Amino acid sequence: MKLFCAGLETETNTFSPIPTGLKDFHITRQSDLSSAMDPIKQIAPFAQWLDMASADNHKMTFGLYGWAQPAGFTAESAYQQLLDELLAAVKAAGDIDIVLLLLHGAMVTQQIDDCEGDLLLRLRQQLGPDVVIAAELDLHCHLTEQMLANADILISYKEYPHTDVAARGVELYQLAYATACKQCQPVMVQYDCQLIGMYPTSSPVMQEFVDTLMAAEQEKNILSVSFIHGFPFGDVPDAGGKILVVADADQQQAARVAEQLGRHILSLRHQIGFNSLPLEAALTAAMAAIKGDDRDAPVVVADQSDNPGGGAPGDATFALRWLLQHQVSDVALAIFYDPQIVQLAMAVGQGATLAVRLGGKMGPASGDPLDLTVEVGKVIEHYSYRFPQTEGPDQPMPLGDTVALHTQGIDIIVSSIRCQCFSPCIFEDFAIAPQKKSLLVVKSAQHFYAAFAPIAKQVIYMAGPGAVPPLIKQIPYKRMSTADKYPWVDKPFAINPLTSKDAM
Repeated sequence: MKLFCAGLETETNTFSPIPTGLKDFHITRQSDLSSAMDPIKQIAPFAQWLDMASADNHKMTFGLYGWAQPAGFTAESAYQQLLDELLAAVKAAGDIDIVLLLLHGAMVTQQIDDCEGDLLLRLRQQLGPDVVIAAELDLHCHLTEQMLANADILISYKEYPHTDVAARGVELYQLAYATACKQCQPVMVQYDCQLIGMYPTSSPVMQEFVDTLMAAEQEKNILSVSFIHGFPFGDVPDAGGKILVVADADQQQAARVAEQLGRHILSLRHQIGFNSLPLEAALTAAMAAIKGDDRDAPVVVADQSDNPGGGAPGDATFALRWLLQHQVSDVALAIFYDPQIVQLAMAVGQGATLAVRLGGKMGPASGDPLDLTVEVGKVIEHYSYRFPQTEGPDQPMPLGDTVALHTQGIDIIVSSIRCQCFSPCIFEDFAIAPQKKSLLVVKSAQHFYAAFAPIAKQVIYMAGPGAVPPLIKQIPYKRMSTADKYPWVDKPFAINPLTSKDAM
């Protein structure tokens, strides 16, 4: 059997002023790989797909993988060029039985609301009805009818933070292979939960719901169940929470399970979001926790509103300004995006003293720049750090040239590429011991949690000023309807299953 794999990922914040161009995509092509398929062997789920195909004695052809940090609208020219390149790679691969894709599901251009649906349509038109097309999606996607109409199997991550990319990749491969072998006939149903928000699966209520999803997959003829959280910062008509059920030839059963789970998650609506505090309250609470402790573990504050993972610039100065004004020391903060400062620090080198104007450069949501005198710490060129996964290898995250700065008792990691903070290794790699700090401030909404929670005395979520505050009702939607969604309307809804799609 012949398989083809590829990926195209970015998450479009339609409110962000930062465009996503072709140069923002990190692209790996077939020509970049050795015979051992490196560096794709380091990236889930490609590593799992390649290993499984090899174990099954199937031929796997890799097309390309392109991903960009979340930001504003993807340039139409960038999307079309990457799409054309992917389709050309499919054509060059010859006869194919299965296509495995890693897609985000929330890529938007000025002309196309649903890039992934468009991509799947173009693939289906090129390959015809007999090739199995299966895609793994981020749970922060916009699930659309066009996606369902042109794929045989869609599944999303179950965890937020996304620590199960590899596990879901294994699931996708197994279902796609079974479909190609005529061992199952997948049908898909989506169910509109009529809510939108941000739902960390680290909370007990959400973890129990993830367990409920997995239990539903044990029901006869149910192949896969996903809870699509939706992406709150993507203002498109299809945004919102959905239940997606893949069943074996039983559309009615899929609809029943989807509706049951959809009503279940809606009943939990008051319990599943973040409990995020305003900046003053969050940092005051952190100070209180520090003063009452023997400092055997740090307090971790998540600066959710300046999370590059949601499309924020990553250079907001509000939290750092508060800490400086209150003379808080023994603090480490990551990751500031300021390539100009990185360039200056690299020019003078480690140990030098430098006057800088840090942050506040990308717009009003970034606040005002801070004029600081800093000591340059460790400098690493072309640095890449790790996003920990529960299965499979940690995922490499490039930061470009990166430096550590020290000022007034505060260590600050500054990078030349925007990226949220995933792991304490960002401090360790720059000779900063995170466990010995009293306070860690991380620019991230939730992906930091899996790696930071084990070393933290307490985790505090902060909804300070910034480009992506986790305050859903404050997002100025124009295209997504709020008339029938929680949190704008707080009542049980009479929800009906949406149109489903039989396997081709």
